[in-house]
Amino acid sequence: MKPFVIGIAGGTASGKTSIARQIAKAIKGDITIIKQDNYYHSYPEKTQEERALLNFDHPHAFDTELLIEHLGKLKNNEAVQMPEFDYITHLRSETTNEIKPAKVIILEGILIFENKELRELLDIKIFVDTDADLRILRRVERDLKERERSLVSILSQYRNTVRPMHLEFVEPSKRFADIIIPIGAHNSVAIDMIIRSIKQKLSSREEDE
Repeated sequence: MKPFVIGIAGGTASGKTSIARQIAKAIKGDITIIKQDNYYHSYPEKTQEERALLNFDHPHAFDTELLIEHLGKLKNNEAVQMPEFDYITHLRSETTNEIKPAKVIILEGILIFENKELRELLDIKIFVDTDADLRILRRVERDLKERERSLVSILSQYRNTVRPMHLEFVEPSKRFADIIIPIGAHNSVAIDMIIRSIKQKLSSREEDE
């Protein structure tokens, strides 16, 4: 049976990862989570200061061709070498992670619905719709703790690229979603309904096989 691919999109710090984990925990078994963030382009020829000023929220920031290639291979039950991205140096790591085909694959990222070819590889598309004020608070907390950034740089990036790119690319991609989850990972009713739907689809697939 070919892998069942779930796409989870939404703005920065909207709760995509939390929902992916909730779905994975509920479904159990053979499941893999892939983050679009691992597929950022790497610019080793630039200084770290120059890389820090890059727009990481534009579609061109991602190596979408490689992501499409990898997801296509996984759907054909072929293993891939997924890159790792270092958020502190803004570079891809020298090491990669081998990702083997799984019964269920969850792909999460801010712009996974923006590209038509990538969308067509997804069996179900979920958009996490969380208020902007909550998202910026979560992003500040995350970047301070996990990415060793200053408050000034976080807020500057949010004003200059994160918010404008959200309005131009992320928010419009919501129209491609099969399901929209308001208030993010705290919407237990919506998440329970999604989990039931996924289980039913997987069961139907197994019966057809």
